[in-house]
Amino acid sequence: MKLNVVAIDDEPLALKLVSDYIRKTPFLELLGSFENPMEALEFLNNHKADLIFLDIQMPGLLGTEFARMVDAETRIIFTTAYSQYAVEGFKLEAVDYLLKPFGYEEFLESAGRAKKRIHTESAPSVTVETKDNFLFLKSEYKIRRINFDDILYVEGLKDYIKVYLKGEDKPVLSLSSLKVMEEKLPSLNFMRVHRSYIVNLSQVNQVDRSRIVFGKVYIPVSDQYKEKFQEFLDRNFL
Repeated sequence: MKLNVVAIDDEPLALKLVSDYIRKTPFLELLGSFENPMEALEFLNNHKADLIFLDIQMPGLLGTEFARMVDAETRIIFTTAYSQYAVEGFKLEAVDYLLKPFGYEEFLESAGRAKKRIHTESAPSVTVETKDNFLFLKSEYKIRRINFDDILYVEGLKDYIKVYLKGEDKPVLSLSSLKVMEEKLPSLNFMRVHRSYIVNLSQVNQVDRSRIVFGKVYIPVSDQYKEKFQEFLDRNFL
């Protein structure tokens, strides 16, 4: 099955190169290519993309800002001539970071990593099994029972998740995806508030400037989820 792909770069020659590479790759399908990131955002409001090849240094809207505005399930590969953005790119859970100029071999390796990650996330998980008000999670070669009421929040880290529990200093680490975990958790009690975080609403005791506070940890509520989270606050506001 092909991945639906969008390419965004304000430099016409660079955009043409990436678009040609996409067309050349059998498992990629080019949905559209854009020099203007705002036009790309409008397009993505009506079209589902699996993967975006995204330039960072663009006038009007940086690629790192753009990445925060798209669907959380859409994967990003940054393409840029500026290596100083690499750290921020990986903080946004980008699949890869292609430093210009790059050839087709580098492009293909990067696209292959994206394909593997997307297929892993969409495949049925064998590490999580839901049972009533708890689930079983495979962690460190053991199977552990996790009660929903004990979960504070869940953090997604590429191909892993960290489950933070009440009364425990260390999170439970498991090979799975945040998307799979979100599907397993009861939606009445758990909410995705960021591309990297799910929180247990019953454990939300403090909110500070669009950040949920768990002890010394501040979890951001991204723009994509602010309205839904605000509805939760409004329902329970005195």
